[in-house]
Amino acid sequence: MIWVDLHLHSTCSDGTVKPSDLPKLGRRLGLSVMALTDHDTTDGNEEFLRSCRRHRVKGIPGVEVSAEAPYTLHVLGYRVSSGGPLEEALAWVREGREERNHRICSKLSALGVPVSMEEARSEAGSDLVGRPHIARVLVRKGYASDPMDAFNRFLGRGAPAYVSRRRLSPGDAIDLIRQSGGLAVMAHPLQTGLGWDDLYRLVVEMRSMGLWGVECFHSSASREDSLRLFQMCAELSLVPTGGSDFHGENKPWVSMGVPVEPTWIPWARLGVDL
Repeated sequence: MIWVDLHLHSTCSDGTVKPSDLPKLGRRLGLSVMALTDHDTTDGNEEFLRSCRRHRVKGIPGVEVSAEAPYTLHVLGYRVSSGGPLEEALAWVREGREERNHRICSKLSALGVPVSMEEARSEAGSDLVGRPHIARVLVRKGYASDPMDAFNRFLGRGAPAYVSRRRLSPGDAIDLIRQSGGLAVMAHPLQTGLGWDDLYRLVVEMRSMGLWGVECFHSSASREDSLRLFQMCAELSLVPTGGSDFHGENKPWVSMGVPVEPTWIPWARLGVDL
């Protein structure tokens, strides 16, 4: 087994660790391979890769794209290049995120839980403002006990201040990742909330769109669930990948790193020479 992490977030989206600091932390934890997969942006990839080289960790440039669906559906893109149609689409998605933040703050005020955009921006500093920053304001002002409580009570899907935002269709997300030279992987499939039969059908459908792999090993998946996802990949000739979904202090219960067998993943396709 080797320890890797192909699902990491930085301050370029909703993490609290800078792209340049992630490889240093990963090296300290004994990780062999790391991928930066910030939400709807590739802005931190160059800084991340420079730091990977400095700390002698294999690095992969990536992104996590939110796809349109009646459930949580994210697509990881590995070995993506900057520029081109993917970047244009991601810019369109990010514009919608700012609009969404304003609507969330309006909903919170209507609930008697006032949070201003200025407070959220102050919490974010130089980072892109997102729901985790609004969650931290809610915690600081005593409206929630911790970020998870803030999401459960106010900000998560189905909660009273939840607001949907712009997303790409699953097919467009996969196609744009492939156009950029990347490989598309379904992120944390269990977070769709689908039963196993429906999830299997979804993975088959996404495979027909060009899906390359499925994130079998994730911080939210049990050993039994990971094994079942691994078997699904074997049946469908998809690549099983793994990542923690590390966000730093915004998800303090998630630790960096997952163990995988080196032979499970064709590393050369990811530009990695182990």
